[in-house]
Amino acid sequence: MWEPSLRYPDPAIRALDASFERYHLALAGVERLYTGCRWAEGPVWFGAWRSLLFSDVPNDRILLWSEATGAVSTFRAPSNHANGNTRDREGRLVTCEHGGEAGGRRVTRTEHDGAITVLLDFFEGKRLNSPNDVVVRSDGSIWFTDPPFGILGYYQGVKAEQELPARIYRIDGATGCATVVADDVNGPNGLAFSPDESRLYVIESRARPRNIRVFDVAGDALRNSRVLVEAGTGTPDGFRVDVDGNLWCGWGMDPEQDGVRVFNPAGEPIGHIHLPERCANLAFGGRHRNRLFMASCHSLYALYVNTQGTPGG
Repeated sequence: MWEPSLRYPDPAIRALDASFERYHLALAGVERLYTGCRWAEGPVWFGAWRSLLFSDVPNDRILLWSEATGAVSTFRAPSNHANGNTRDREGRLVTCEHGGEAGGRRVTRTEHDGAITVLLDFFEGKRLNSPNDVVVRSDGSIWFTDPPFGILGYYQGVKAEQELPARIYRIDGATGCATVVADDVNGPNGLAFSPDESRLYVIESRARPRNIRVFDVAGDALRNSRVLVEAGTGTPDGFRVDVDGNLWCGWGMDPEQDGVRVFNPAGEPIGHIHLPERCANLAFGGRHRNRLFMASCHSLYALYVNTQGTPGG
């Protein structure tokens, strides 16, 4: 059972390096905002609504948490087994969908009037696997990962044959044309840009152990792939980057170390936020982008921190 700490500082937040202390607010603690999901994923903040959207993949729905009321309501159901979400630079929802009985495996954009635009569902005449996570660069381009996780069974999608290799794609924001930017990541999962967008970080979720890889971004291409973090027995999933370039990474290891692991830009672990559940993905939000929302198995948690997420994350 969830037992929030009544103590400040919250013992769930611990520094692994002295450099983390500057990001820890001593008078802020971990809060559980909602529970009742089967696998919570893809949180994204919408400031105009003062609300957070997040996916509940097996339950085939996107939920909305309201900062004003604290209530959670259904934003979209069925959601075509939506997974990762983000906003584009015009404030529109961009969603990775695993596919379902009534829809394909695709990346979509929800327009301001509620209409849904399909950005990509086929590549070179073949169906995408199950788009997983997505980020939008400042030039409007959309970058997403496409592992086969959603087509392996009937829990997070619909079982199907894999038609394409697991890849990372880029959709041009002006033309809508898609290109492959990486095909050598074993199980590409969460991804995020560095603050200056010169690097792209990607979770390699089928490597043993799991890795966090980093690429140099060269215009519309990726170069110089290398391992930034070897996770050992840890299970990194989705993540976001703060304005100082630190990676706040959803983490699973064991009941004592589940939560969020924080790495500096050099890939060194500096902090940890303990949660009673494995964290799948997270997002910065709130009025000043200084509230960390953590989608974790059954629940949604939040923590105020002394930094800000990068814009558009």
